[in-house]
Amino acid sequence: MAQKSYRAWLVILALTGALLDQSSKYGVFYWLNPANVHADGSRNTGSTQVVNGWFELLVQYTENPADNSLQRVSSDRMPRVNKGALFGLLNNHEGLANGMFAVISVLAGFAIVAWSFRAHTARDRLLCSALGLILAGTMGNLYDRVVFGGVRDFLHFYKFEWPVFNIADCCLVLGAGLLLVQAFLTHPAAAPESANEREESIATPQVAPVQ
Repeated sequence: MAQKSYRAWLVILALTGALLDQSSKYGVFYWLNPANVHADGSRNTGSTQVVNGWFELLVQYTENPADNSLQRVSSDRMPRVNKGALFGLLNNHEGLANGMFAVISVLAGFAIVAWSFRAHTARDRLLCSALGLILAGTMGNLYDRVVFGGVRDFLHFYKFEWPVFNIADCCLVLGAGLLLVQAFLTHPAAAPESANEREESIATPQVAPVQ
């Protein structure tokens, strides 16, 4: 009997996560854009409270104009982006960091796709879930790196001065966590005993130890 494959579940998670990441980025950066003027003449402040004193949605823009049509979907100005990785890693080396992490994202994406075609991987729902979430985060942030030259962040836990992040980052962290859980909980099955080994075991007499 053919065993169930969860490869489709991996693909669904990856596409859903990447779509949620991009729609949230475009939506929030457009909604909170300080350049938008309301009917009463007031302007956005660039942030809105979600949990007072703890969590807010925060967008920031540079004064540089957007130079292509994809960027102008969010604003006529460029959003301020993180050219490094999660928590601002290597953000001080902007040109090198963005290109390097973009290449790493492409390689990681191909590695996950190749990994998903292994028979053992396709049968493991937890592993497919982890890989699907990691692929979602990889695709979401890779799009930003290619189009905007860095990653757009807008989720801000400011109670503890936590770095601003996004949905793709959440997918990456959750996927990595599930991957660790899967690694610790999954034990490889013992290799089946070959026919020769069984015959030798039967033929070999059991000698009782000398007392």
